[in-house]
Amino acid sequence: MPRDALSFPNSSRTFLEPHLPKNDQLKPNLPFTTLTFATSLDSSLALAPGTRTALSGPQSKAMTHYLRSRHDAILIGVGTAVADNPGLNCRIEGVGGYGSEGLTGQPRPIVVDPSVRWEFTEESKILELVREGKGQAPFIISSNDSTPSASKKELLERHGGKFIPLDVMVTESGERRIDWTVLLECLKQEGLQSVMIEGGGAIINSLLEPAYAHLIDSVIVTIAPTWLGQGGVVVSPRRRLDGNGNAVPAARLRDVKWYPFGEDVVLCGRV
Repeated sequence: MPRDALSFPNSSRTFLEPHLPKNDQLKPNLPFTTLTFATSLDSSLALAPGTRTALSGPQSKAMTHYLRSRHDAILIGVGTAVADNPGLNCRIEGVGGYGSEGLTGQPRPIVVDPSVRWEFTEESKILELVREGKGQAPFIISSNDSTPSASKKELLERHGGKFIPLDVMVTESGERRIDWTVLLECLKQEGLQSVMIEGGGAIINSLLEPAYAHLIDSVIVTIAPTWLGQGGVVVSPRRRLDGNGNAVPAARLRDVKWYPFGEDVVLCGRV
């Protein structure tokens, strides 16, 4: 058993079951989509853009890896990939590479990178784990007008990953965005029945926009007992206005359950 394997006992898994993908909940054209992340008391994911920030305790960290084992894919934005050099695998005892043969329980990493700016290399952690038999190579969602270099494409494909080009929308402010409905339909066509969206802030906030929030099937948030302070990366979708121009809540959860978990609290619900 690798030294970095994590234990997550069955007694700690029970409360999560109602919020995880099941065969009778799968949709014909879209994957079951879980939004999950760790946040501070002031709704921050990190101290600053590009700064790796540890929030959740050891129990919550193991929970996150268990959640990964229950999904076919995990998705992050390119900002998180550049800042963290993540492994994007599952380290729970008993999955592939951590007690079992093959890659059973190892999710497919998805990186949203419209401008193809993630400069991964042979030494990137995610590809090292592929060579060690402890994870899968990523699918990178790019835009049709951004072409990766031949060497980058070859490196990714040699490890079992690939670039998936999609059309990109340009907002009024000039921001490039990929349509979440199109992206999730594409993942479904790739055979991915469930996807766990982990961040970062721009990804989460865009998915909580009114046009896309209905795509989220489950929300699992770990709340850590700390304030990071002003200037952090905050989960806070754009303010909504009613027909009279008055501010209204951007989104709200229903069927909410709160679970104490070590020093953290885990919130589960639906948009």
